[in-house]
Amino acid sequence: MKRFYSGRWFVGCLLFISVGCTTASNPPDYTSQRMDFSAVRSVAVLPLLNLSSDDQGGERVRDAFMGMLLATEAIYVLPPGEVARGIALSGMRMPETPSIEEILKLRTVLEVDAVITGVLREYGAVRSGSAEANLLSLSLQMIETQTGTMVWSASSTRGGISMSDRMLGSGGQPMNDITTEVINDLLDQLFE
Repeated sequence: MKRFYSGRWFVGCLLFISVGCTTASNPPDYTSQRMDFSAVRSVAVLPLLNLSSDDQGGERVRDAFMGMLLATEAIYVLPPGEVARGIALSGMRMPETPSIEEILKLRTVLEVDAVITGVLREYGAVRSGSAEANLLSLSLQMIETQTGTMVWSASSTRGGISMSDRMLGSGGQPMNDITTEVINDLLDQLFE
């Protein structure tokens, strides 16, 4: 009788399953076709709405995003202290979810061409059985400050428990690497 479970068959099945389980797609981004992005020379990144279980996750991701956006040298990013001053002077009650009127006020105080707001949905370790890995999910939007119109929106999710994490217990990628991947993905979507 021939053995059905040969080593090659087993490895092939594992490869097929792991490739099939790790593919994920991000929702399509939104970019206004009427917006001239070359007119955006300065931007204020507002505090993120943090829905994750890590209280400091929003500030960590915001700081990393601001640094990486500034490093592109495509747009001037106001320092966090200037943004905080503008938030206080404009009377913004919830800077994570500003109204159009608050954004228009912020324009006169900070003299920025756009603001970026966002939602941090996941940040940190997730568990499934005995497997654990880091996960980050972030959505951002750019609102031009002259009219308060959203001109760009995108989301990215990276990390999580892969098939190899489940089988080998590798623990996933470090949080810094996942954060860099998510921000690079969003910057690629912004500057397409």
